[in-house]
Amino acid sequence: MLVLDTDHLSLLQWNVGVEGRRLEKRLSDVDADSIVTTIVNFEEQMRGWLSYLAKSRTVVQQVEAYRRLTRHLEYYRQIPVLDFSEAAAVEYQRLRKLQPRIGSLDLKIAAIVLSKGGTLLSRNLSDFRRIPDLKIEDWTA
Repeated sequence: MLVLDTDHLSLLQWNVGVEGRRLEKRLSDVDADSIVTTIVNFEEQMRGWLSYLAKSRTVVQQVEAYRRLTRHLEYYRQIPVLDFSEAAAVEYQRLRKLQPRIGSLDLKIAAIVLSKGGTLLSRNLSDFRRIPDLKIEDWTA
């Protein structure tokens, strides 16, 4: 199971540059059923969307913001989303005791990935490498 972090998701959703194309190509060689994300990644992106919507001052800006938000929603309708389950919560509590000095949302993502035995795809190697036994790769490099 390959778990897409927020940075990898954004590249795919918005077809961003060379890194996005590289990621897309690598993922095309993988069984689509094994590509997932987490509810915490959805939360991270929704926080950004809510901020973006709040900053839209004109009706034209609001129309564009909602158009983009709809596109975002459509993307999430196509990809399986792993929940922050009881097993992930137990893993999260264990990781917190290690005090790895990463943000709580990233720690929750790591906990979900560890609880499912997956591999996290992220460009944030410096933070996620602080988590023991977490399999992490950057498929944009």
